[in-house]
Amino acid sequence: MKAVHFGAGNIGRGFIGEVLAENEFALTFIDVNDQLISELNDKKSYTIELEDDNKKQILVENVCGINSQKNPEQVVQAIAKADIVTTAIGPKILPFIANLIADGIQLREKVGNKNFLDIIACENMIDGSSFLEKEVRKYLKSTDFLESYIGFPNAAVDRIVPQQTHVDPLFVQVEPFKEWVIEEPKRKNKKINLKGVLYVEDLEPYIERKLFSVNTGHATVAYTGALLGYQTIDEAMQDSLVVAQLKAVLHETGSLLVTKWGFDTKKHEIYIEKIIQRFQNKHISDAISRVARTPLRKLGYQERFTRPVRELQKYHLEYYHLIATMGIIFNYYDPNDEESCQLQEMRTKENFKQLIQKVTGIKDPVLIEDIKNNVVRYEKNVA
Repeated sequence: MKAVHFGAGNIGRGFIGEVLAENEFALTFIDVNDQLISELNDKKSYTIELEDDNKKQILVENVCGINSQKNPEQVVQAIAKADIVTTAIGPKILPFIANLIADGIQLREKVGNKNFLDIIACENMIDGSSFLEKEVRKYLKSTDFLESYIGFPNAAVDRIVPQQTHVDPLFVQVEPFKEWVIEEPKRKNKKINLKGVLYVEDLEPYIERKLFSVNTGHATVAYTGALLGYQTIDEAMQDSLVVAQLKAVLHETGSLLVTKWGFDTKKHEIYIEKIIQRFQNKHISDAISRVARTPLRKLGYQERFTRPVRELQKYHLEYYHLIATMGIIFNYYDPNDEESCQLQEMRTKENFKQLIQKVTGIKDPVLIEDIKNNVVRYEKNVA
């Protein structure tokens, strides 16, 4: 079977590519990075290394690449013949591939390829595939063929793949843990059941579990670690203060997930402990500056801190450590991060309450006051 994957970066090769290869797909990577595409076409394979004491290496074979800028028509041809299409390119880039996917769908119709096709956005966002579908529809004169034969099931993905550079640009190091969850109802091709993938009737609980646990937790370690002067996640996780803050935050978001979605309390405790162990992995050295980048986005209304705080308030549950972390984020400064600089510039022009409402979208005066008190608290610590 043939798979087309948009994004030949570390996550694409080190996660989605691995799973598709395990399921015996011939894999075509689509990217604009000419070096990666050339290497894929020359070597036809690459190596993944699992970062633990064993350092197991996995050879991924039967791969090739297409530069979508130089050869868009080849991308369209590949989509027309594909059995599955996936992406791992970042939410902001999805609109820029929608026209190629639309052209590929139209070519499938033209040549009479009525095999069902699922297009799955494996991005760090909620409803990524649904978002991509809306963008693709903009380029279609008729959506009849799409509605009959093309599925856009949403997905939740989880694997830590740190920033890295190697002599071999295709070599990629990843944590052993990986989780890929796909919603069953929106799938069109029911014949493809990927080994290593969990199919569920309702994806939203798993999306929120990952967002409010892994994403919220990772960011908590990054911002708390930055406050204490650490440079990497694994260094920060050796500090008992960082670990204590992480555990407190994850128990607050955990109380929300158990209350809202009915996750088993004991099983969720095990899930939390697994996350902590993953962040403590001494073989994964992830830069705090990478995890903490784009603080404005991370403080957004539907994002990993503001959203659980709003919902915890609604359920009359505690959120004190979450808003303490938000206070730390409002004081975070990285001169090399555009959003961090923008946030600190906004602080010079607006009072705290206005700033909090503008950045988080929160209107509740009680929540705003609670967050403001923590912004002031950690401003003093930073000073």
